[in-house]
Amino acid sequence: MSKIKSYVVRAVWTAAQTAAASAIAAIGSTATIGAVDWRVVASTAGLAGILSLLKSIAVGTPESKEGA
Repeated sequence: MSKIKSYVVRAVWTAAQTAAASAIAAIGSTATIGAVDWRVVASTAGLAGILSLLKSIAVGTPESKEGA
């Protein structure tokens, strides 16, 4: 796999993990599952994923620093 493709895969994987963690936090902040505002969950997770991708572009992925 090329270095660029490998980097993109790592960045997207990191963004997906960040988005999932943010969604879990947003869901967990409500008292019951019926009280969850799914639009807030989706927007929180989406924004977290976008910010993670931007961070990966700016400073790299954690995996890219292992061999340095």
